[in-house]
Amino acid sequence: MRSLMARRGEATTLERDYAHCRAVQRAYGVSYYFATRFFPPDTRRAVHALYGFVRYPDQWVDCPDARSSPESIRAQLDAYERDLIRAVCGEPVQLPPLRAFADVVRRYKIPLRYPLEFLDAMRMDLTRTRYATFDELQTYTWGSASVVGVMMCYILGATGQDALHYAATMGLAMQMTNFLRDVGEDWARGRIYLPQDEMQQFGVSEAQIADGIVDDRWVALMRFQIDRCRALYAEAEQGIPLLPREMQYPVLLGGRLYARILNAIERNGYDVFHRRAHTTHAEKLALAAATYYEWRYSIITNRSASRI
Repeated sequence: MRSLMARRGEATTLERDYAHCRAVQRAYGVSYYFATRFFPPDTRRAVHALYGFVRYPDQWVDCPDARSSPESIRAQLDAYERDLIRAVCGEPVQLPPLRAFADVVRRYKIPLRYPLEFLDAMRMDLTRTRYATFDELQTYTWGSASVVGVMMCYILGATGQDALHYAATMGLAMQMTNFLRDVGEDWARGRIYLPQDEMQQFGVSEAQIADGIVDDRWVALMRFQIDRCRALYAEAEQGIPLLPREMQYPVLLGGRLYARILNAIERNGYDVFHRRAHTTHAEKLALAAATYYEWRYSIITNRSASRI
C-alpha cells in the first residue's frame, strides 16, 4: 500500500500540473479563458487541462523552431500520443498537461478516440495545405476543433447525441473564425484554410492572398465566410439549454466572445493581412454583462444569426 506521504506528493504534483495548464490558457486562449472563469471551480480546472492538452501539439505544428522538420514534428506528436495513453493508464509521464488531462479523461470518462482524433488532425497539418471544398475542409476541422467541443461536453456533463452535435458545431464555428482571422499568418506557414472552390467562385487567387490585396472580390468572399460562421454560431446556441444550468452561461459567453472576432474583422475593413482582429477587455466586459442578462432570463433560443 502506498504511503500517505506518497499520495499527498502525487496530489501536489497534479495541482501544479493543473496550475500549469491554467497559465497556458491564460497566456494563449485569452477570449475563452475569460469565459472559463465563470465555470464552477472543478469544471474550470478540467477545461484548463483540456486547453493545455491541445495547445502543445498546436504550437508544435504552427510555430516550429528552426531545427524542426515535418518528420521530427510527427515523431513528437507520436511520442505525445504514446505518453497520453500511458498517462491515462496511470503510468508516469513528463509533460504536465498530459498528467492533468489524463486525470480529466479518467474523471469524466472521455472516450480516448477523441483526443486521438485531435492528434490525427495535427498530423494532417504536416502534409495537407489545401482543401477543395467546405465538406473536405471538415475532414480536418472535425479533429482539430469539433472533437474539442465534444470533449467539453463530457466535462460539462451533457453527452446526449444532440448536445454532442451542437458542441461539434460550436467547435467548427470557432475554428472557422480562427481561419478567417489568421489568413495572413496561415499563408506564411504555407497553408490556406479557405475552400478552393469558394475562392474561385469569388475570383480570389492565391497570388492575391500572397500580396495581401483587399478588394471587392476579397470583401465578397469574406462576407460569405462570415455569414456562414454566424449561422454556425446560431445553430450551436440551440444546444445551450441541453447543458446543466450552471454550465450554460460560460459556454454561451465563450461562443459569443469568439463570434465578436468576426465583428472586428469587419471593423478592420476585412484586412486580415495587416491587422489582427481582436476584442478589447472593455468589449469582453460589456458582452459578459449583456449575455448574462439574456441568459439569466432564458432568452437564448430562436435568435437570428444577424444578432450574434
